[in-house]
Amino acid sequence: MILPPQQAGAGSATAASLGALAALAGAAPARSAIDQYASLLRSDTVVDQLIERFDLSHVYSAGKRSNARAELARRVRVTIGKRDGLITVEVDDHDANRAADMANAHVEELRRLSDRLALSEAQQRRVFLEGQLSQARGRLAKAQTDLQATGFSQGALRAEPRAAADGYARMRAEVASAEVRLKAMSRSLTDTSPEMQQQQAMLDGLRAQLAALERATTVPAKDTDYLGKYREFKLHETMVELFTRQFEAARVDESRDGGTIQVVDAATVPDVRSGPRRVLSGLVAAIAAFLGWAGYLVARHSWRTQGVRVPGRAEKLERLRTALRRR
Repeated sequence: MILPPQQAGAGSATAASLGALAALAGAAPARSAIDQYASLLRSDTVVDQLIERFDLSHVYSAGKRSNARAELARRVRVTIGKRDGLITVEVDDHDANRAADMANAHVEELRRLSDRLALSEAQQRRVFLEGQLSQARGRLAKAQTDLQATGFSQGALRAEPRAAADGYARMRAEVASAEVRLKAMSRSLTDTSPEMQQQQAMLDGLRAQLAALERATTVPAKDTDYLGKYREFKLHETMVELFTRQFEAARVDESRDGGTIQVVDAATVPDVRSGPRRVLSGLVAAIAAFLGWAGYLVARHSWRTQGVRVPGRAEKLERLRTALRRR
C-alpha cells in the first residue's frame, strides 16, 4: 500500500520569479495524480522490468513477452481507495516469497519511472531549467574558448566600455569647468597676470590629459574582436548564474511538493494461502465423486435391466464377460 505524491499548486516564490519562463515550462494536465501513478504501475515499462527481474517468461512458461505480460496482468491487482486515495498492489504467485518481492518491486520500479518523468509542476520546471542550464553552460564554455583565442591586450582593458566612459566624462567635466573659470577671470584680470597664467596652464594640462585619454580609448581593430568576445562571455556568464539560481529554487519546490512515493505498508510474505481454498475444493471434489459414482451405479443397473428384458442380450453379455475373464 503506497501514498502517491500530491500535485501542489504554483504558490512558490520560484514561479513568481520565473514569469514568462514558467509558462514555457508548462503545467501538469488537470487530472488525478492518483490515477496517473496507478496507470504507471500497469505500464509496459514497469511490467517489462518485473519480467526481466524475476525471469517471469521462464517461470510462467511463456514463449513470448506478450504472453508473460498477460499472465502477470492476471496475477497483479492495482486498486485505488475511494476514500483515502491510497494505491494497493496485490500479487498472486505459487511462491509466497516471490509474491511479496514482486509487490515491493512494483514500488521500486515506479520510483525509477517517476524520477525520469516530470509529473508535477515543480518537476516540470526543474526539468525545463535543467535543460536550459545545460545549454547555457555549453554556450559559456564556447564563449570562454573564443575569448581566450582572441588574446589579451592592455589597450582592450583600458577601453573597457563602462570604465572608459566614466573616466572620459569626468575629464571633460574638469576641462569645461577650467574653461569657465578662465573666462570668468579674464573679465577682471589681464592675460599677463600670474593668476591667469596659472589657470591657463592648468587648462592646458587638462586638455592634454583629455587628448591622451581619447587616444587611449580609441580601440584598435585587433582589440575590437576581443571586446565583442568579452561582452559575449559576460552575457553567458550572467545567464548561467540566473538559471542556476532558478534551478536550485525549483529543486527546493520539488522537495516541498512531496515528490517521493511513500510506502504505507510494505508487502510481506503471506502465511495463509489465498487460493485455492482447500476445504471448498475438498467438498466440491467429494460431491463430484459421489455424483459420479451414483451415476455409474444407476447406469449399470439400467444396463443390466435392459439386458434382461431384451431377448438374446443376456446371452451375449454373458459370453462377453466369459471372454473378458479368460483374457
